[in-house]
Amino acid sequence: MDAELAGEANGLQRVVRTILFADLVESCRLAEADEAGTAARWRQLRAVIENRIVPRHHGRLIRTEGDGLMMLFDHPLLAARCALDIQNACVLSADGEGGAPAEPLMLRESLHEAEIFADERDVYGRGVNLAARLYNLAGPGEIVISDCVHARIAGAFDACIEDLGECHLRHLAHPVHAYRLGGPGPRPVIAPSAAGGGVLRPSIAVIPFVSRCLEARHEVLGEILADDIITNLSAADELRVISRLSTSTLRELHMSASQAGAQLDARYVLSGAYRTYGGKIVLTVELADTKLECVVWGETMTDSIDALIGGDSALVAHIHDAVGTAVVSHELDRARSQALPTLESSTLLLSSIALMHRGVRDEFERAGQMLDVLAERARRQATPNAWLAKWHVLRYNRGWTTDRVGEAHLALACARRALDADSHSSMALAVEGFVLTNLLKQLDAGEDCYKRALEANPNDSLAWLLKGTLHAFRGDGDEAVASTGRALALSPLDPLRSFYESLCATAALSARQYTRVIELAEHSLRHSPNNTSTLRALAIAQVELGFIDEARLTIGKVLAIEPYLTVRSFLERSPSAEFETGRIWSDALRRAGLPLQ
Repeated sequence: MDAELAGEANGLQRVVRTILFADLVESCRLAEADEAGTAARWRQLRAVIENRIVPRHHGRLIRTEGDGLMMLFDHPLLAARCALDIQNACVLSADGEGGAPAEPLMLRESLHEAEIFADERDVYGRGVNLAARLYNLAGPGEIVISDCVHARIAGAFDACIEDLGECHLRHLAHPVHAYRLGGPGPRPVIAPSAAGGGVLRPSIAVIPFVSRCLEARHEVLGEILADDIITNLSAADELRVISRLSTSTLRELHMSASQAGAQLDARYVLSGAYRTYGGKIVLTVELADTKLECVVWGETMTDSIDALIGGDSALVAHIHDAVGTAVVSHELDRARSQALPTLESSTLLLSSIALMHRGVRDEFERAGQMLDVLAERARRQATPNAWLAKWHVLRYNRGWTTDRVGEAHLALACARRALDADSHSSMALAVEGFVLTNLLKQLDAGEDCYKRALEANPNDSLAWLLKGTLHAFRGDGDEAVASTGRALALSPLDPLRSFYESLCATAALSARQYTRVIELAEHSLRHSPNNTSTLRALAIAQVELGFIDEARLTIGKVLAIEPYLTVRSFLERSPSAEFETGRIWSDALRRAGLPLQ
């Protein structure tokens, strides 16, 4: 028996209805301030809605549970008009007892039309669930409607309907196209003109560069350059690079960036043209956002033709770094200007990675929120939970929580959710090793995780980096430098590079390469000046080289960021405490002016 027949057999009727949800905003806070007054005003407003507004629009009140209301209508137009009248009634709720002014009661509302099962008392089905989820996109005093409702009321309310784009809702596998009816409220969940949608990694297409050469033999240079750039960009896990077989067909079609992006399903397009003279190639290149139709980065550069043909061209490395920096910067700008529900998954991931490594607490907390949203949205993928596990480790390492065991449990739970999603995820294995090493100080177990991560993917830069850091804690300086150096050579995108340089400095510290430590730490601090781990490594190297005054200044910066750090708490936190490195490093920090306890 199918669902429809089964429903009818149980006294349910399958009907098409518009569902209106309304929910009182901040009811707990209002009750805390004035319990009796809030209860009386909510009771009065609810009575107005039930006895006057809903009947006026030929609706039916289904539920009045707690602070929420659910209503049914035969047509979306009736439901939309009812929703607007309810918001108008909320304004009048600002009249307290005796006419004294009070804070107005504010509702958030949602409208969705669907086939549902109904009986005399209630309604059931997926459409009801979607309508209930939809109001989470509404701020106080706002009405959010689904795509199907918008299509049915088109023309009646066009002047006061705003497209919110593809929005992701909790516990729903696919995004929902939503609209706002009646304009934004005072605290909108989604800022005006925001939009969203997407996949986990930003996609980029490199179009073979167009020749402006007189010599036919130089026509192939654009192909060579594009191939090398594609190879280099493909090594970065943060980007999804479109195959050359797909991009080469567009070389002579003279498409716009938006057309090429639509054809290749790419968020970014890298394109350009070149000319040659006297053994030189002059390349003009630009990176465009295909959705926003804007140039994100552009530059003209020169190199020798022999270097390009011989594989020694500086152009490729420069373009790789510039593209990485431009994409991260652009995605961060988008993340700061849009609400979380509207952001593409790729923006959430790349921006959260950037923010969590900058050492600024507010940005770090924002990164955690973004990863929480992404982990909920992409529950079948390992990557979000793996990064969330790393976030918990960094939270403890930076002194923003003292609950080492609690943070370890949260981090391990995230790492294991990642491995449940993909048992062969090299990143999830590497991050599990990071948790075991840095929070639980189980270095042997952590080393085993790094080994398995590199068996799964020998080119996983994070696994090499963390493996090298483990050796640094043990004092295995040469192996630490070799592993972290290999990680750095894999060239992760900025701003991860500053994190990599920071841990490379720790590796150099264990090898007593103190001049190299200072070089790496100072370069890392240019991009991440608040990373106390980097500052500590710098202070230790300065002490060991006899630069005591400089080391004291460095420790002053550490204490300005982390005022309660002591030699004792450093040893409690660091996996190096059980080894000779811990004694050497803690003694240097003491000489640099870090309080003992």
